[in-house]
Amino acid sequence: MDEKATLLTYLRLRRTDLLGKLDGLGEYDARRPMTPTGTNLLGLVKHVASAELGYFGETFGRPSGRELPWFADDAAADSDMWVPATESREDILELHHFSAKHSDETLQSLPLDARGVVPWWSEEKKNVTLHQILVHMCVETSRHAGHADIIRELIDGNIGQRPGDPNIPGRSTEEWAGHRARIEQAARQAGKSTA
Repeated sequence: MDEKATLLTYLRLRRTDLLGKLDGLGEYDARRPMTPTGTNLLGLVKHVASAELGYFGETFGRPSGRELPWFADDAAADSDMWVPATESREDILELHHFSAKHSDETLQSLPLDARGVVPWWSEEKKNVTLHQILVHMCVETSRHAGHADIIRELIDGNIGQRPGDPNIPGRSTEEWAGHRARIEQAARQAGKSTA
């Protein structure tokens, strides 16, 4: 497998992981802020889809033709990180699929050494290659999929990339509580020894 195909495979897997965190959730849980800064699952999907359209579209002279009102000059700050009631989950999922398709078309039509310009990056960093942006989006998507893992666990205790994830130990609720208690005890002991 060549390097582009390998990176694209990883990007597609992380997209799937991110979308999977919405499975089985109602509207409130998909949208509700779970951190003091407002991080929420559907907002993460919206953000990643929007970022891909910019990085794999505008950067390489391949605009998608899709208007993203949350990036307008008069839009509120961080409008790409949450979803108002006037935008449906279906709207955001459709955007994500559209964005992935457009991004994949860019990746299939250009070589890894294709040159692009990221207009929102600083002058010294804005000249890039497709390879650099593909790595950037693999990292960006993985980062937000990790956020989504934690958010989903906070909402309903659902953990892992998918049901039956072999990377997650099969523990009962009581065993998880004991595991967490051991970690808490170790943290307290370490805190006392450094105080």
